[in-house]
Amino acid sequence: MKVASIVGARPQFIKAAPVSRELRKRATEILIHTGQHYDENMSQVFFQSLGIPDPDHNLGVGSGGHGRQTGEMLSKLEEVLEQEAPDRVLVYGDTNSTLAGALAAAKLQIPVAHVEAGLRSHNRTMPEELNRVVTDHLATYLFCPTKHAVEELRNEGIRRGVHLVGDVMYDLALTSAQVAAKRPIRTDLGLEPKGYVLATVHRAGSVDRKEPLAAILSAFTQSGLTIVFPVHPRTRRRITEFGLERLVGPKVRLLEPVGYLDFLALLLEAGRVATDSGGVQKEAYFFGIPCVTLRDETEWVETVEDGWNHLAGTEEGEIRRALLTFNPTGTKGASFGDGRASERIAELVTGT
Repeated sequence: MKVASIVGARPQFIKAAPVSRELRKRATEILIHTGQHYDENMSQVFFQSLGIPDPDHNLGVGSGGHGRQTGEMLSKLEEVLEQEAPDRVLVYGDTNSTLAGALAAAKLQIPVAHVEAGLRSHNRTMPEELNRVVTDHLATYLFCPTKHAVEELRNEGIRRGVHLVGDVMYDLALTSAQVAAKRPIRTDLGLEPKGYVLATVHRAGSVDRKEPLAAILSAFTQSGLTIVFPVHPRTRRRITEFGLERLVGPKVRLLEPVGYLDFLALLLEAGRVATDSGGVQKEAYFFGIPCVTLRDETEWVETVEDGWNHLAGTEEGEIRRALLTFNPTGTKGASFGDGRASERIAELVTGT
């Protein structure tokens, strides 16, 4: 059997790493990189640190508006899929690469398998929400990370092909934590254990308008806490375009993007996390790190229901208050599986 796996952005590289290892025990995998994230610190470093095989095809699409980027991906993916003729197409998450891959495969009558099916924020202004809803309605195999995701699909009338497998990021986190803990990045940066907040900000709703980005940066500075902030290239461009450098105080440490293991090393020793990333919300939860989410909603409702994630939005005062005072009040459950999601996905996709 031949399976084409489509990736394009940092979160997808992380999710693909454990699945690819299991898949290649059972089938021929063709790895296709759309080029959505093309900066070395956002792409190549993840392939190297996670041991992901080099892509068989790199489409080199790059950044751009949603329509242009998705359209170019769709055109190029169609050509590659016609050439490779896979038996299945595997897509991950909720990016434009996910949507383009699902559309290209469905139009060619190739069954689509969606890893992280059933996630919903119920905010249709988010491009990610539109991508995952459409992908789920095109998919033949829907691999859900949580029971809540299964329920969301059922509410939309999707019952066939739905599988509760667990979370593939949990698989990788469990196997990577001991290696990450030995990385020297925290001591190299002169950081004390639990003496800093680890921050990530990259979503369109957070950075493409001046007001929310200014509020986030000001809250970081006004909190008086040490904020360790690996900056997405898009976010760095917006800080410059909007003239917001003045809001970045001396205790807000802007870093270049870091690889998965270095990021995990920083996470393990952080006092809190501040993020608008769905993946980082989960990673904080996995390791019991209090999380302040810079959004009004989350698709990972389990992290909020269990009391480990606070939705602070993008209002300066609420973010600052949460950074200073939020402490978990609940106990963590087993919402994300047992660390064998990747194995189950490979078995289901290949029928072995």
